[in-house]
Amino acid sequence: MKDLSGRTAIVGAFESPRRDAPRVHPFALQMECILGALDDAGLTLKDVDGLCAASGDWAEGGGTMDVIELAEYIGIQPTYVNSTDVGGCSYILQAGQAAAAIAMGLAEVVVISYAACPRWWPLNTPSFDPFVFPAGPGQYEIPYAPTLISTYGLFARRHMDLYGTTPEQLAQVAVTFREHAAANPQARLRKPITVDDVLASPMIASPLHRLDCCVVTDGGGAVVMTSRERARDLKRRPVHLAGYGAAVARTQNSQIPDDLSTPAALSGPRAFAMAGVTPADIDVAQIYDAFTITPMLALEDLGFCGRGESGAFVADGNLSAKGGSLPTNTDGGGLSSNHPGKRGIFTLIESVRQLRGEGPGMQVPDAKVALAHGLGGTFCSAATVILTV
Repeated sequence: MKDLSGRTAIVGAFESPRRDAPRVHPFALQMECILGALDDAGLTLKDVDGLCAASGDWAEGGGTMDVIELAEYIGIQPTYVNSTDVGGCSYILQAGQAAAAIAMGLAEVVVISYAACPRWWPLNTPSFDPFVFPAGPGQYEIPYAPTLISTYGLFARRHMDLYGTTPEQLAQVAVTFREHAAANPQARLRKPITVDDVLASPMIASPLHRLDCCVVTDGGGAVVMTSRERARDLKRRPVHLAGYGAAVARTQNSQIPDDLSTPAALSGPRAFAMAGVTPADIDVAQIYDAFTITPMLALEDLGFCGRGESGAFVADGNLSAKGGSLPTNTDGGGLSSNHPGKRGIFTLIESVRQLRGEGPGMQVPDAKVALAHGLGGTFCSAATVILTV
C-alpha cells in the first residue's frame, strides 16, 4: 500500500450549486457534475475509461446496476467500473480503489460521481426494511422499528453517559459549521446560530435537536482521477492521493463496542500510515457530519483527540477555520451546506478546493495536507483519504 501513495491525483472536481432540483432526475444531475469535473480537468467524456458510482436508493435514481445505467446515460463504455456501496463513505472508498486501479493500469481516467434528489424523489432507508433483512441479526432489532436519527440519538446519549459530553458541546459543532457556511454562497443555511439556538430548536431524537441534524437537499458532485504522470499535463494543479484506508464493522446497534469506537479507528491509521503523516500534520479536514455526534466520534477514532475527549476538543474551538488547530468542514458541511443522502463525495471536493486555495466559504491559508473522512450507515463502515499538493 505504501507504494500506492502519491501515484494518482484528483485533477478535476465539481459540485452542483443546486440545493433544490424539482423534477430533475438524479442522472441528469450526475451528468452535470461529471461534465463540470471533466471541464475543470481539461478533459472530455472521450478520455474516461473508468466510472465509479453507488446509488441504490430510489432518491438517487438507481438500483443494483446503476453504474451500468449511468454509463449508458452519459454515453461511455468504461473498462473499469465500481459500484461498491457501503453507505455515505462509498465515494471515498472508491477513490482509494480507483487509485489502485489506475496504478495497476486497469484505467487511465476515472470519474467518481454521485447525485440525489431526496427533496422530491422519496428516499428509502433499506437498512431498516424488514423485507430486506427478514432474518439474521436484524431480526432482534427491526421489530422495534429503529430509525436512522433515533439510532444516532442512542450513540449521542451513550457518549454523554460514558464521557460526560454535554448538549452544549454537541451544539458547538453545528454552530462552528454554520459559521463556515455563512461565507459559502452555495450553502443551504447561512444565517449564524448560537448554542442556545441549537438547544432551543425542537427535539427530534433525544438528545439531538433539529439543528443537530443535517439539512436535506438535492445535489451532486464528481471528481476526476488519473495517474501522477498524466496529471502533470493537465490544466489544474493536481491533488495527490497520499493515503487511503477503509474498514467495515457491524450493522446492528446491539453489537457496538462498549467504548463507542467505530471503523474509523481502523481506516484512519491505515490512511495515515500509507501517507507517512500523523494527525498533527493535517491542515484541514472534511469529516462526515450527518448529525453533530458524527464528527465527534470520528475525531476520537482518527486520533485528533483522546477517547471521550471530543466534546472538550470541539468546545475549545479547534474545528474553527478562524484559528482552530483543525479547521473542519470549511464549506459548512452536511449540517449547513448540503446533504443529498450520501455526503462522501463532497468531502473530497472540498478537500481539493482547500488545497487549491479555492474554498467557496472559509479558506484555510496555505493548506498542504487535507483529510477527507466518511462513514456509512450507523457507523457501519468508514473510509479515509489523505490528500496533498
